[in-house]
Amino acid sequence: MALGLLLGVMVTAADVGDRTAAQVMLGQVTDVHHRLELVWADGGYTGSLAEYCLATFALVLAIVKRSDDRRGFLVLPKRWIVERLFAHLMQSRRLVRDFERRTTSAEAMVYWSMTLLMTRRLARSRLPRG
Repeated sequence: MALGLLLGVMVTAADVGDRTAAQVMLGQVTDVHHRLELVWADGGYTGSLAEYCLATFALVLAIVKRSDDRRGFLVLPKRWIVERLFAHLMQSRRLVRDFERRTTSAEAMVYWSMTLLMTRRLARSRLPRG
């Protein structure tokens, strides 16, 4: 059963690019989770990041692309998982607005919110069915 456990959190200032932050974050995550082989990402992470991940971490970065021939709203495979995570995070009042002044405080709030979610998932998976 996939629990969707959190592997890491990285909150950056607005002037840090997503691809730059992804390199740092993936380095931290692969140091701890040695068996990680595949990471799903959206179209914003294309370019040299995929080659960097493969060469540096032996990690496959799979890009979930939008279809160019479809217009309007389209549910992308694997993207709904990220959107569901954002919905869970927004249930924590502190994360609805950017109240935190430091990125470390914002990261702590994400860890706190995800700890609540993960303990609920773990407790639910252990309940006897019947």
